[in-house]
Amino acid sequence: MLGTISADWIAIEVLQGGALLQGWAIGPGGEVLAQARGTGGNNGGDLEPAVLELAGGWLAHGRATLVLVSGAMAAGLRDVPCPPLSLPLWPVPAKDPRLDLRLVPGLAQRARVKGMMRGAETRIAGVLAARPGWDGVICLPGPETHWAELSAAEVVGFRSYMTAELFGLIAPTGDPGPQDASDETAFAEALARGMARPQALAGRLSQLRAEGVLDAHPADAGAQLWGLLIGAELAAARGWWLGRDVVIVGEGRLAQLYATALAAQGVGTQQIDADMAALAGLAQARGLLRNQT
Repeated sequence: MLGTISADWIAIEVLQGGALLQGWAIGPGGEVLAQARGTGGNNGGDLEPAVLELAGGWLAHGRATLVLVSGAMAAGLRDVPCPPLSLPLWPVPAKDPRLDLRLVPGLAQRARVKGMMRGAETRIAGVLAARPGWDGVICLPGPETHWAELSAAEVVGFRSYMTAELFGLIAPTGDPGPQDASDETAFAEALARGMARPQALAGRLSQLRAEGVLDAHPADAGAQLWGLLIGAELAAARGWWLGRDVVIVGEGRLAQLYATALAAQGVGTQQIDADMAALAGLAQARGLLRNQT
């Protein structure tokens, strides 16, 4: 918990399935007064102490401060097609009288290919806040990457891929992650193989593991692994990016890998900071509540 700040309201995003929280103290004019990160719980029962640990110093005494949370497992789901955000937000009973805790519901796709997202819907709303009336596809890289189609201010459908999570399961212990793809040639070659023959992915991964043992873990193994996995994902998601206007919500090496992979297919992308999108989306949720009263 940081120093005392009296926030008008507080925005919180749950990350990594509940392992992390990031929060912003928001002033009466919408300005960010403070920002912090901390560990968190992944459901309503665990969330209150995590929120207090992160943002207790931002809560005013004598009144309940609105705390809006996206990405929480306890928030429930809304069915697509639908706007990325809508009322009601899910209230969570709080023991601390200073908390007015509400959760942003995630999205579910029950027809055709099943899927769900928690937290990504809020980032999508943040993109739309900056681009009113925009239609296209949003790619949200993360432990589970989502491809969402936007039309008439609604999420009309989405697909999800566990690409980064698979990388974490397959990569050798101690592998630092996305920055391993710094070998651009190895990444590009593996990307092309993954796209051309996605059905051979499991066999190629086995070969890559054997090469890691027999060749003492070659320096470009991480680049090859990312290329194969993202290539297979792009092959499966071809209808979501081919000939489409694509926005990538993310920063850092993982988002850049997706931008590089799409550029290799002749697809231009625009990149938006994930934290900025999340905060803008939570501000949109705050606006919905304000307009309700």
